[in-house]
This record gives sequence, structure tokens and C-alpha cells, in this order.
Amino acid sequence: MTDAFHIDVPHTDGALAVIVLSGEFDSAAAPAARARVLELIAAGHADLVADLSAVTFCDSSGLGALVGIWRCAKDADGSLTLAAIPDRLSRLLSVTGMDTFLPDYPSAEAALTARQGNRTTA
Repeated sequence: MTDAFHIDVPHTDGALAVIVLSGEFDSAAAPAARARVLELIAAGHADLVADLSAVTFCDSSGLGALVGIWRCAKDADGSLTLAAIPDRLSRLLSVTGMDTFLPDYPSAEAALTARQGNRTTA
């Protein structure tokens, strides 16, 4: 039995959107994730915080989707910040070098706090 993939958007504020990914982030889920993020970016939410705490599995398609989401956000003058990365996924991000360009925080709340601090000092 597999963990069905879900993407929820519990918070938006101006250009910012928090997305929560859960379940298996694989080749079946990647297109839906990209499509949902493109909708958010088109609606003006190009600064994304992705909470990955509930991702139970991630394959190369999921990693590719994260890179694609990062590129789309960047092309829209936004960003992608990762939050609450499970240990198993953290290792994949490290091995692939994705941790060098995708900032991460221990929780979505910590990412939001850091982003607010960046706004006031920028």
C-alpha cells in the first residue's frame, strides 16, 4: 500500500505561500506538484516555503520536481525554501548537491521567521 501524495496550501500572504507536501513524492506525484505550484506563482505567490515533514518517500522525479519548482519560482523573481526535511530526504538533497542552492529550516515557522527578518534588513 502506498501513501497517496497530497499538496496543501495552509498559508498565503502577499507573494508568500507555504505548501505542505505529504505522502510519496514520486513520478506519479511530480506533475501534480508542479502544476499546483505554477498556479500559485501565476496567482502572485512566487516566494514558496515547502514543508516536507510528511513526505514518506521521494524518488528522482520528486527531486526533479523540487528543482523545477525552484526554477519556476526563481524565474518569477521568487524563491523556494525547504522546511522540516526528514532525515532520509536530507541525505538525498546532500548527495545530489541540491542542499547548496535550496535553503532549509527545521520548520515552516522557522523559515517564515527568517524570511520576515530578511525583509526588515533588506
